[in-house]
Amino acid sequence: MQNFQLYFSYKEYLLILSRYPLHMSENSRKKRLKEIILQLHAGKDPNKLKDVFRKDFGSISSDEIAAMEQELISNGELTAEQVTKLCDLHVEIFKESIEIPDHPELSPGHPIHTYRMENVKAKDIIKELRQNFNPSLFKSLEQIKIHYTRLENQLFPLLEEVGFSGPSQVMWAKHDEVREMFRNPDTVDKEELYQAIEEMAFKEENILFPAALDKLSETQWIKVKNGEEQIGFAWVTPGNQWKPITPATLHQTSIKPILSKIKSKDNTKNHSSLSNLTSNLGVHLDLNTGTLTLNQLDLMLQHLPLDLTFIDADDNVLYYSDTPERIFPRSPGIIGRNVMNCHPPKSQHIVKRILESFKNGSKDVAEFWIQMGGKFIYIRYFAVRDVNNNYAGTLEVSQEISHLKTLEGERRLLNWEQDN
Repeated sequence: MQNFQLYFSYKEYLLILSRYPLHMSENSRKKRLKEIILQLHAGKDPNKLKDVFRKDFGSISSDEIAAMEQELISNGELTAEQVTKLCDLHVEIFKESIEIPDHPELSPGHPIHTYRMENVKAKDIIKELRQNFNPSLFKSLEQIKIHYTRLENQLFPLLEEVGFSGPSQVMWAKHDEVREMFRNPDTVDKEELYQAIEEMAFKEENILFPAALDKLSETQWIKVKNGEEQIGFAWVTPGNQWKPITPATLHQTSIKPILSKIKSKDNTKNHSSLSNLTSNLGVHLDLNTGTLTLNQLDLMLQHLPLDLTFIDADDNVLYYSDTPERIFPRSPGIIGRNVMNCHPPKSQHIVKRILESFKNGSKDVAEFWIQMGGKFIYIRYFAVRDVNNNYAGTLEVSQEISHLKTLEGERRLLNWEQDN
């Protein structure tokens, strides 16, 4: 696979992709394209496949590439990880022949407009770094991670809703590759990093964004935009010319339809109750050891010095605590999302094993700790069970404990005033 490019010169790529057979239907073309890619992945002699490309293919659209990768994953013909390994090759082969679809000019403030502004800025920074490397400017380039995080938490969930999960699995893996390069800024191959960011920008501009614009409605784009500020932006401040929000669209993107997508054994009852509670923050809740209003409970959760996320028994995200200093970014886009899609592909199998162990009762806790940005972060997953020991969901608790690790001796209540 890695040696595929050695068999084709640049001119041969263009020759291979120079003809479009009029006799081939859209379905036949897609099927043939998939066959060739699968044969390539299976290790068939690239010299033989070269003749097939030359005979069967000409220009190719971004929609064809995106649809092909999605179908390969959806049909189980390739895993997301396998497609990730191939996607650079796909783009390299098709780069000069992609038919970029025309789209109306997007107003500043639209999520795609903001993503594109960030890509322009990233490429400008890379151009400047190549001409005259500057450590502080290189540090600024790391903001591209904010761009990726917003894609993962805001755009990808909506694409998953319309059955288009391939980008979230494949592109998230590529995002992680870039993040990993930034972990070792002194030893990383700078040019390799620059090229990786530029390749991601190309895939976004010519594959991801056209597909997203084609598949998402304006109401869904409103949902993509809602929560963007909670994650932040890389280098740019979004404009405000895009103004699609009306009372009707606000109603369509309220909590009610989001919750309706979350499966439960008592669907109607649960969603009706939750919707009623959100409309009356003063309602009293009889809890196991006391009574709180919904407003008091919400405030209490917001003031806990840790991050909470709760997923239900069907692995859907129901809640996260919106604390002032969250450790990991969260936004409303994850509510109702399957928790597997909230993790990069490389760690999904671990998440799956943890949840399976909680569900079968073999484990009750999973704990991890990492060091990130000078912080020591303690992460725990807890199996939540009812009084009959039935699995009801999983609670994720993340806490920054650097200060706790420094504590020694004791400070009693009576010492508080003199110590403060």
